[in-house]
Amino acid sequence: MADAHSNVEDTRVAAYSPLISPFYLKHQIPLTEKAQATVSHGRKAIINILRGDERKLLVVGPCSIHDIKAASEYAERLQSLSAKVKGVFQIVMRAYFEKPRTTLGWKGLIYEPSLTGGVRINEGLMIAREFLRNVAEMGIPCGTEFLDPFVPQYISDLVAWGAIGARTTESPQHRQLVSGLSMPMGFKNTTLGDIAAAINAVIAAQHAGHSFFGVDPYGTPSVVTTKGNPHTHIILRGGNNASNYHTEAVAHAQAMLAKAGLEQRLMIDCSHGNSKKDHKLQAVAFENTIQQIYDGNSGIMGLMLESNLGEGNQKIPKNLAELRYGVSITDACIGWETTEQVILDGFKMLSRRASRR
Repeated sequence: MADAHSNVEDTRVAAYSPLISPFYLKHQIPLTEKAQATVSHGRKAIINILRGDERKLLVVGPCSIHDIKAASEYAERLQSLSAKVKGVFQIVMRAYFEKPRTTLGWKGLIYEPSLTGGVRINEGLMIAREFLRNVAEMGIPCGTEFLDPFVPQYISDLVAWGAIGARTTESPQHRQLVSGLSMPMGFKNTTLGDIAAAINAVIAAQHAGHSFFGVDPYGTPSVVTTKGNPHTHIILRGGNNASNYHTEAVAHAQAMLAKAGLEQRLMIDCSHGNSKKDHKLQAVAFENTIQQIYDGNSGIMGLMLESNLGEGNQKIPKNLAELRYGVSITDACIGWETTEQVILDGFKMLSRRASRR
């Protein structure tokens, strides 16, 4: 006898595949004492910056990670640079494994680690978690954007700072998710440049008592009830038609924060709309923002750069052997030499400001 539900249920589902539990993944790739210390110290440093510490947060790294070898080399270089500028900047490596797509495209290492179009999420989760642990053991805190609400259960203990992207800032599900996460979190303004949506997201995420569908550490479907996340902030990333990193735009955003009863602290993303999607203009946005900090805007608490070993970006070739090493396969990035130069220049400038006080 045919299943009575066969004509009305799962008519467009091709397959179900078992997903490993967060507990199993953490057992396979445990949080080491050194990694835990890195995450803990990184979170405390960022919270202090949000509370007014004069150091600035720098989230810098690839638009997305697709090659663990190249990303590990980048982390080693960042480790050396971080030691040189630690008196002015708290550096966090951008380690993005999920990519929201406007239409179609590569969805990120967690989903498609092989780059061949085959979805292998269990494998992707293991690769992402191992990378985060290895970088944390180097003493470098990592930051990531959370897209799927289940993913934090698998990797959040290795994340010092997180973000909600422009496409999901207005999502109630993501605002509730942030209210239960253990790290400081930033909300980007929308792709259209709407800052109010990010401010509303901060207010919602700080609220206690959200309840929503989720999974517990063993992968069991659960009702998750949260305490609220007080360590949230907005990120100005520009919009489709205009940047919002310049002095007037920052002042306007800070006035909106004050009107909402929030601290006037925000981060500037030098990429996306703020670089008009031209990676070379990230340096312009960075230098302008550093000048604003130098001139006395203490409410700018951090900056973000999309950076890789090599400049620009590339499409995924049919023959993966043709991939250029250390070059982004998503948004175009500035290369390492430019990254190092603008950060060292910013360090020197803000160091001079500190010495005059």
